[in-house]
Amino acid sequence: MAYKPSKAIQSLGGDFYDPVSPAEFPETKLRYKDEAAANSIGLTLTEHDWAAHFGRFEPLPDNLPEPLALRYHGHQFRHYNPDIGDGRGFLFAQVYDDHGRLLDLGTKGSGQTPYSRQGDGRLTLLGGVREVLATRYLKHLGVNTSRSFCLIETGEALQRHDEPSPTRSAVLTRLSHSHIRFGTFQRQAFFGKRDNLETLVDYCIRHFYPEADNAHELFDQVVTKSAEAVASWMAAGFVHGVMNTDNMNITGESFDYGPYRFLPVYHPGFTAAYFDHHGLYAFARQPEAMGWNLAQLAQSLSLICEDQPLIDALDSYAEKFQAAQIRGVFSKLGIEPKDPKTNTEFINATYTYLQASEVNWPNFWHDWQGGAGRHDGPQLESYEGPDFKTWYGQLKSFEVSGHPPKTDKPASLLYDEIGELWKPIDQVDDWSLFEAKLATFN
Repeated sequence: MAYKPSKAIQSLGGDFYDPVSPAEFPETKLRYKDEAAANSIGLTLTEHDWAAHFGRFEPLPDNLPEPLALRYHGHQFRHYNPDIGDGRGFLFAQVYDDHGRLLDLGTKGSGQTPYSRQGDGRLTLLGGVREVLATRYLKHLGVNTSRSFCLIETGEALQRHDEPSPTRSAVLTRLSHSHIRFGTFQRQAFFGKRDNLETLVDYCIRHFYPEADNAHELFDQVVTKSAEAVASWMAAGFVHGVMNTDNMNITGESFDYGPYRFLPVYHPGFTAAYFDHHGLYAFARQPEAMGWNLAQLAQSLSLICEDQPLIDALDSYAEKFQAAQIRGVFSKLGIEPKDPKTNTEFINATYTYLQASEVNWPNFWHDWQGGAGRHDGPQLESYEGPDFKTWYGQLKSFEVSGHPPKTDKPASLLYDEIGELWKPIDQVDDWSLFEAKLATFN
C-alpha cells in the first residue's frame, strides 16, 4: 500500500475549522501503536517517526501543513450548546486507505484550542488506555469503530476531579472514517449558512456516500448507518455514555470513547456516565437517543431540503434498527433468522431471560454460540427457570448458520477489569496485563 495523502478538508473552507498549534510535551514515550493500521495507509514508521509525527506533530509529507480544530455545535444531554468544537484535539492529517476510503488522523489530548472552554486540552494516560481497549474490543465484536492509532505518554502531571491526582498524561491519535459530526451540520444551520450546508453535503457525498445524489439520499444513508451502529452496540452490550449530537459521526462509525461501559449483566437502565443522573443514555435508551439525534440532523438539513423526504427517512429508522438488531443478535449466536415476527419474539425472550436471571452477559453470549445443538459447555446446569426454558425452546427452533462463531473463552472488558490492569501500569509501569488483554481481542 502506497502512502496517499489528502487535504480534502480544506475544500470546506475556513468556516469549518481553525488552524492551531499542538502542545509541547516534556516527553514523548510511545506506549501503544497499531502497525497494521499504519501499513493500511502506507506509513512505515520507526520509533522516532511515531514520536515525531504523533507526539510532536511534525506534518506528514504533502499533508496538512498545520493541525485544524474542527468547528461544530451540539445538543449535550438535549441542551443546545453553541460554544463547543475540538477542545482538546484536532485533525492532524488525511489519507486514503488501501480501499480508497478517505480517513482522518485526529487527536485527543493534544493541547488547547479556541474551544477548550478553560480546560487544559490534555488527556490522562488512563483515559488513553481506556480508549485503546474500547476500540480494540469493539472491533473484535464487529462494531464499526475508529482505531486507536497510537498512544504516547507525555510526561505531565494532570489534576482531575474524577481520578486520583496528579495523574499521568498522554496524547492519543485515532484513525477514523471522518470526523464530520451531526453537530458540524448544526453549526452551519444555527448561523443560517445555506451555502456552507450545501458544501458540507457535497463533501460528505463525495468522500463518504458517493452512491447518494442529493442531501435527501445522503440523510437516508446516514439513518441506515446510524441504525446499524446503535444496533451493534446493543448486541455488544456497549453503553456509549454520552450520545450527544457532537459525538455522532456522519459515517456511523463509533468514536471518542469517554465514560463508556460494557454490561456485566443485562439491566436496561444501566448507565456509563456518572453525571447521567436521569439515565438519558442508559443502555436500553440508546436506540431512542440515536433517533432523537437523527431528528436534529434532519432539522439542520431542512434549511436546504424539502421536509417530506427527510421525514420519510426518519420514519424508516425504527425498521432499519430492528433489522440491524436481528442481524447482530443472530450473527452473535450463529443461528439463521426466520420471519420478522419470530425473530423479534426471540430477541424479546432473550432480553427477558437475561434481565430475570442476571446471568453474566459475556459468558451468556459465549456459551450459546452456535445455537442449542452446538452447546457443549459445562455451565449448562446454571441455566434454569421458566424464562430460560421459554428462551431455550425458541433457540432450538433455529438452524445453525454456516459458520457460527466459536471461541474457547469469552472475551470481556468490564469496568473492574480495566481497573485491575491499570493498577500495575500506575504503580510500577508494568504493561503486561494491558498487552495480554489486547491479545484476547485478536
